[in-house]
Amino acid sequence: MARTYIVTGSASGIGATTAALLRDRGERVIGIDLHGADVEADLSTPEGRVDAAAAATELAGGTIDAIIACAGISAPIPATISVNYFGVVELLQALLPALKKSDAPRAAVVSSMASLQTNSPEMVEAALAGDETTAREIAQKLADQGPRAGYLVYPSSKRALSRWVRRQSISADWAGNGIPLNAVAPGTVLTPMTADLLSTPEGAKMADDAVPMPLNYHQSPESIAYLLLWLTSVENTHLAGQVIYDDGGADATLRGDDIWSWND
Repeated sequence: MARTYIVTGSASGIGATTAALLRDRGERVIGIDLHGADVEADLSTPEGRVDAAAAATELAGGTIDAIIACAGISAPIPATISVNYFGVVELLQALLPALKKSDAPRAAVVSSMASLQTNSPEMVEAALAGDETTAREIAQKLADQGPRAGYLVYPSSKRALSRWVRRQSISADWAGNGIPLNAVAPGTVLTPMTADLLSTPEGAKMADDAVPMPLNYHQSPESIAYLLLWLTSVENTHLAGQVIYDDGGADATLRGDDIWSWND
């Protein structure tokens, strides 16, 4: 029997590829995006998230089997923290009642290798505290300083999202309801979001310096989509709270082999 999936960011990039692969497998997909989706909504606003959750739940008939949250932007503006963090976590929380009705509920979100980069700890903490107003104010102050400082909004949003997944995955709401919740952290993916950056040698070098990928270099959206499909499949029963760096070896290159010393 087909499973019902909610896919955000379904109109382009990783989200569009994921939605297409799911449909090819015979699954039912309800896409959410600003335009060109089953549910058209602005996830940068609280109202848009509420409306999106209500519309998607209605289209699903009240029961959702899996959520894959791909929607995201990388611009050096306050909307980036709203879409990438609040647009994910608030939507997942709003869809949780319908997800709990499934016999095999699953959820996965798209984080980023950027979650390992320099960020704004104050913005991250504001996001984790659920304070969108303060998080956006911090983002605006950074944006006012120019693109270099403004870029910090993106890694901050992804760091906060990854930490939220770690926290919530073992909570009563998620683990307590038998729902594996995980994140995928891509490297440099060939999508419309990275096209301008990679279009010049200077931009490509900047990307490669920040995200070195010794295995197969820049990756297709399919390389992320197939992992998202497994994470939200019935076969995944015990993976919880993982941020999986599907990144061509960038994480291993940058962090090396010492990821255990926290308990030494």
